[in-house]
Amino acid sequence: MSYRNLSYLVLLSVAVLSAISLYFALRLRFDYNFDNFFPKGDPDLAYYFSYRDKFGNDNDYLLIGLDNQGKSLFNQNFLTKVDSLTSFLQRQPHVEAVLSPTTVKSPVIEPFGYFEIPYLHPYEPERYGQDSVHIYSSPELIGTLFSEDAMAVSLFVRTTENLSKGASDTLLTALNQQLEELQLQEVHVAGKALAQSVFIDKMQVELAIFMSAAIVLVLLFLWLAFRTIWGVLVPVVVVLLSVLWAMGVMGLFHKPIDLMTVLLPTIMFVVGMSDVVHILSRYLTETGNGTPKLQALKLTVKEVGMATFLTSFTTAVGFLTLLTTAIVPIRNFGLYTAISIGLAYLLAFSVLPALLFLLKPPNPSRARKISYSWPTLMRRILRFVLQHPKAILASSATVILLSLVGISQIKVDSTMLEDLGDDDPVIRDFMYFDEKFSGVRPFELHLIAGEGRTMFDAQVLQEVEELERYLTHTYGLNFITSPATIVKTLHRAQNGGLQEFYTLPESRKELQSIKSRLQAFRHRSELRHVVTPNGKEGRLSGNMQDIGSASATLRNDSLQAFIQQNIDPSVLQTRLTGSAPLMDKNNEYVTANMLRGLLIAFGVIAVIVGLIFRSFRMIIISLIPNLIPLLMIGGMMGFMGVKLTVTVSIIFTIAFGIAVDDTIHFLSKLKLELLAGKSLPYAVKGTFISTGKAIIITSCILVGGFLTLVLSTFDATFYVGLFVSLTLVFAVVADLLLLPVLVLCFYRLPKK
Repeated sequence: MSYRNLSYLVLLSVAVLSAISLYFALRLRFDYNFDNFFPKGDPDLAYYFSYRDKFGNDNDYLLIGLDNQGKSLFNQNFLTKVDSLTSFLQRQPHVEAVLSPTTVKSPVIEPFGYFEIPYLHPYEPERYGQDSVHIYSSPELIGTLFSEDAMAVSLFVRTTENLSKGASDTLLTALNQQLEELQLQEVHVAGKALAQSVFIDKMQVELAIFMSAAIVLVLLFLWLAFRTIWGVLVPVVVVLLSVLWAMGVMGLFHKPIDLMTVLLPTIMFVVGMSDVVHILSRYLTETGNGTPKLQALKLTVKEVGMATFLTSFTTAVGFLTLLTTAIVPIRNFGLYTAISIGLAYLLAFSVLPALLFLLKPPNPSRARKISYSWPTLMRRILRFVLQHPKAILASSATVILLSLVGISQIKVDSTMLEDLGDDDPVIRDFMYFDEKFSGVRPFELHLIAGEGRTMFDAQVLQEVEELERYLTHTYGLNFITSPATIVKTLHRAQNGGLQEFYTLPESRKELQSIKSRLQAFRHRSELRHVVTPNGKEGRLSGNMQDIGSASATLRNDSLQAFIQQNIDPSVLQTRLTGSAPLMDKNNEYVTANMLRGLLIAFGVIAVIVGLIFRSFRMIIISLIPNLIPLLMIGGMMGFMGVKLTVTVSIIFTIAFGIAVDDTIHFLSKLKLELLAGKSLPYAVKGTFISTGKAIIITSCILVGGFLTLVLSTFDATFYVGLFVSLTLVFAVVADLLLLPVLVLCFYRLPKK
């Protein structure tokens, strides 16, 4: 088969596969599932799921804060609107219950009947004075439904479990319309349904922004590098096909686009361009020297093929190391990006040679002009390197020391919505509830009665109350619901609703009366959220400010110490659980996963360089220019006060996997020069001039592409864009300045 027919066959096959990829790519959906960020396979996660099956989810809710803008909440116009909103929400299809200031009631049990007395009478302003005294003498209402400054109220809306994106949007749209009709001036909303809706909408918008910005920047760099229309369009077509194939693979396996994989198209666009630029640069050099088209293609594939395969392999390994983490979105991101890199390599060495063979070769004089301008620049840089080797080594050592100082200041910490910036409206709303009310961070403690006891035994209740006192006064919990609070509420109800009776009953007779009433209501949903029907297990839940995982871990350690010293395990056993501790636990994996991933990547690079040079000394030489940029990024994070979170930690493995490509290209070409019989200095010179152009162009494209991610409103995406770009800049400087010095000073050719 002729080369022309083979080229047509390759392009036809790629077109068919691209059509199939388009079909599956169109099936992709956006998703933000909060549960996916829990550490899979962790025993605490299995325990939480079992706990959740008994008592319900701890984050299926919406908080709606209504502020009267510096005025007292005891205003008829304001309270009438609050009550109207409450009635509206109670009628919505995805709402299970609404706890509102205008509907909350105090139960009163008399010998002749059961009554519920409203705390607030919104349509009777003459009773506001008495209502305010009643409300603000009830501590359980302050910070939950009523703000401490008496200027705002909060509604707690329990939604159906695991509300989908569509259902969340429907509920929020209806809510916003009602708020607009009621003309409530200052409204704050927080909760899972809102976060899910906002995150997915942001991902859709940002994906379009990233890809558009990346394409514009890459087109600019390609034009500056090659100054020809086909030198711009051909690489873009090849890389866009690789992005399409990557999306098709995700669609084939029904993987949604989430907070991590939303980066994949942009990353693939810029990373895939690296292979294409190396091929095109070498091809233009050969044709500029007058080499016939077919021969130029053969030489290009022969010289660039193996080096490009190794760089694609090392980049893929960098992403595959993310499989060591227990976080599913990060694992999927690593796996599908690695697969996509392999597909990009196949397309680069199939579609690009086929297109170059079928297209008219570039004008030799223009190609020669482009090719000759780069060696001049590279010779100047090499002259600087050879004149200042000691200064380069001393500067590198200084940078390492400063970076280590910065790394020592890095803190591992995260908050519930760590990916959103402080100025984001969602974060500001969450902060509002932290400041005005009990907070948004959930707290869950599983209570298990001792052998032969139930949650409503006197001794068990006393132990629970002891826990409540500690959690309120020492731990920092602002709102608590537990079996003890239920008993205290009923005890108050049996004593005319007087607040001084909001205590555990002292007499056995009173407790028995309460237990009888609870037995009759054991299957009601309100009670099932706190105590199991058999009374053996209970739930102590509450809310607090989102203090961050580091502070929460310290408080949890102190809580466990308190429990060991003060709670009798034969009476009551406890276990901390819930979504918040699981998210905190991710931080335990951050450092370990990052180091494990980097060690794997280092090992792969060491093996590759070892196979090329059969020299342990060259392995060390190759790792140093790639280790320094990582140290510099770590140092910058420390000095800038950037906290090391789960999503930020992946920067190091991504950056190393991509940055090492330049080193592989340099050393592969150096090996070819040495095999040609050149001395080490001349081999370094030939390598530097030959590979320098491709290294600089690809690095500029990669930096430009990753810099588009700084447009993101997600902190993790912003930092990936910023720090990976900086790593690539530092890496190209290290490869062009430090690597030649290390090779010339420390590498020794094997004796023949």
